Amino acid sequence: MPEAVWRRHRTIIIHPGPEGDRGPSALDWAIMDAEPAWGVTARQATGDLDGGPVWGTRVFRMPSEPPRKSTLYNTEVSDAAMSLLAEVVAKAEAPGFTPRRQDRRAVTVRPLARQADRAFSWGDPTARILRRIRAADGHPGVHTELAGMPVAVFDAHPGEASAGEPGTIAARGRGAVLVRTGDGALWIGQARRLAPEAPGTTVKLPAVLALGDRVREVPVAAVPPGLREIGYRRVGRVGWLQFAFANGAMSTGQCRRLAAAVRHAAAQDTAVLDLAGGEVFANGIHLGVIDAHPDPAAEAWRNIIAIDDLCREIIGCIGQVVVAALAGDAGAGGVMPALGADEVIARDGVLLNPHYRRMGLYGSGYWTYLLPRRAGEDQARRLTTGCEPIAAAEAAELGIVDRLVGGDRAEFAGTVLDHATALTADAAALVRRKQAARDADEQRRPLETYRVRELAEMSQDIFDDRHGFAGARRAFLTGRAPGPAPEPEPPVLPVPRLPGMTPVG
Repeated sequence: MPEAVWRRHRTIIIHPGPEGDRGPSALDWAIMDAEPAWGVTARQATGDLDGGPVWGTRVFRMPSEPPRKSTLYNTEVSDAAMSLLAEVVAKAEAPGFTPRRQDRRAVTVRPLARQADRAFSWGDPTARILRRIRAADGHPGVHTELAGMPVAVFDAHPGEASAGEPGTIAARGRGAVLVRTGDGALWIGQARRLAPEAPGTTVKLPAVLALGDRVREVPVAAVPPGLREIGYRRVGRVGWLQFAFANGAMSTGQCRRLAAAVRHAAAQDTAVLDLAGGEVFANGIHLGVIDAHPDPAAEAWRNIIAIDDLCREIIGCIGQVVVAALAGDAGAGGVMPALGADEVIARDGVLLNPHYRRMGLYGSGYWTYLLPRRAGEDQARRLTTGCEPIAAAEAAELGIVDRLVGGDRAEFAGTVLDHATALTADAAALVRRKQAARDADEQRRPLETYRVRELAEMSQDIFDDRHGFAGARRAFLTGRAPGPAPEPEPPVLPVPRLPGMTPVG
């Protein structure tokens, strides 16, 4: 925090650690050291890093199983931080409030966690390796070697393997590899090459894709539940379709599998279908898989077609009431599968980024139908050109979100299921109204024409690279600034404003 800022403006920093914890790698050390409880602290910015007066703190129990750092940040830490922010704002408005000084006797200063601190041997116990990898997930990963290739590894899950040399790969499945350890095995879902053999291979990828031909002959095996990206279960007359993709990115294959799962769910004799994402609801196409492909443009096109097909399955599910449950954030093409549902329920505090322009793309997923239908043409244009995230509360004001729910993720899932169960009582009438609305929209303009218009624009963005998609993609994946790209033109919505979505709750 620049001194010019905190000296001029009272500035509060939310530190992801309990009172007394200081240092830049708070969550990394908490996971590696198996802390039983952790917290967040609001401190006033001063010239002393993490040493300013305390405005408030929150403490929570750590999960019994080692959490992924990104998951811990997006769940317990974020929930505690949002609660603490409300307290800080209230105190800032209180004339008599004075923050208290830290107790220097209770301070623990931890250094930046470096690769040497994270290091492990594949001959170590599984639990130790798992804790180290999860403490570096999703950034920066832990450096090691797989199949003779230096890599950074992510997304680890316990597994079982036959006896063999620690560090050797016993199996592969769903893009992951099963690596033998000193007393068992770990599935590694994601990897990043550290010694690139060709351009486009230095980004985080499904481990099988990152290792390429080195694991081609490895046998295929079933993966554990933690690596199963899609699952379906029935609860009475409610179908619950759960999907969780790493970082919310959906490759061509993942989109196709999820579309098939939606078709399966739609064919059941349930009344309501819940679409529930994971830590992140969805973030659209998988830029890493696209960039690593020998023909990135062709793979980007296939990915766009696959996500369009997924959205069409959701919009076309007219035999059930469809509810999209956003427990986590959604971005770009990952917003549109949710907007294709009849009702969107979001956990208060999640963010939506319903735009594509910063990536040099016009956008797809039937957004020219879905966004204006909910928010109107003007707001749809603002959201897709302004390129700013919106909180769930603002999305609710715009009509993009139908219902806000407070509480943590477990409470959110229970609330959504209770609401979906309540909807089953009126499901027949709601489905009839949905069918009538869909028929009216189809008469006004066939759904497929929105797709045709969007894909015509996207073809120029992908194959002609008219707005710098290739450079923006590489910059996003590598963290390096892209070269200059043409300024994208504001999108032209091809139709007048459509009637609002039929309410279902």
